[in-house]
Amino acid sequence: MSISSLRAPLRPLLITAIAIGLAACGGGKKPSDTAYIARDVNTLYSLAKETMDKGDYEKSGKLFDEVERQHPYSVWARRAQLMSAFSYYMAQQYPDAISSAQRFLTIHPGNENAPYASYIIAMSYYQQVADVTRDQKITQQAADAFGELVRRYPESRYAADARLKMDLLNDHLAGKEMEVGRYYERAGLWLAAATRFRTVIDQYQTSSHTPEALERLVESYLHLGMKEEAAKAAAVLAKNYPNTIWYKHSYDLVRKYAPMPQG
Repeated sequence: MSISSLRAPLRPLLITAIAIGLAACGGGKKPSDTAYIARDVNTLYSLAKETMDKGDYEKSGKLFDEVERQHPYSVWARRAQLMSAFSYYMAQQYPDAISSAQRFLTIHPGNENAPYASYIIAMSYYQQVADVTRDQKITQQAADAFGELVRRYPESRYAADARLKMDLLNDHLAGKEMEVGRYYERAGLWLAAATRFRTVIDQYQTSSHTPEALERLVESYLHLGMKEEAAKAAAVLAKNYPNTIWYKHSYDLVRKYAPMPQG
């Protein structure tokens, strides 16, 4: 399963988390203009909610921000932070979504909706993950954010999805290491290649790339004249992935160029 196949919108999973308290927000008039003039909190919040319901998420995010700015000490300010984060996420304004959710967590770390805010942060990074040919800073940030969510809120409704996405992100990060390692191989930079393949084996050992990483580590070690290390890597591959094509390749290489370790 790929990263792109799980880029589902937040609405199905999170909408119930932000629905609490909204029913009471229907009162007050709802101005049709969008100018940020002073308004009472009920009117402003209702306008923001109405705008969100119409699907104008970027505008609703700004209006929820205005609720917080104009009425920072009201109960609506806390809810507005979450709604702002959700709106910006739906508008694909991910840095703004992260900022709103992080602000909520800073001010209300023990709130019952803290797992939801953490999930928005992680998902906002996740939606920006690039393919393995590009820099993977965002991928690592997404993995770290999901890891923090699982660590802090292991029993939350978001934890299972976070664990799944962590596995996908780790596979993605391993894929980047493999791409760089293959490049070094093609350039004949065997020590640099071996370092990358070793990283996959040590840090992402449960990823789908591990069998190939072991086989390419065998290749790299043999080119470096490290026959014993190559044989050991092949033995690990034989023990854990005996039915893969990568084991066959490594077996042929070791049989031809290096003896298998005894015992």
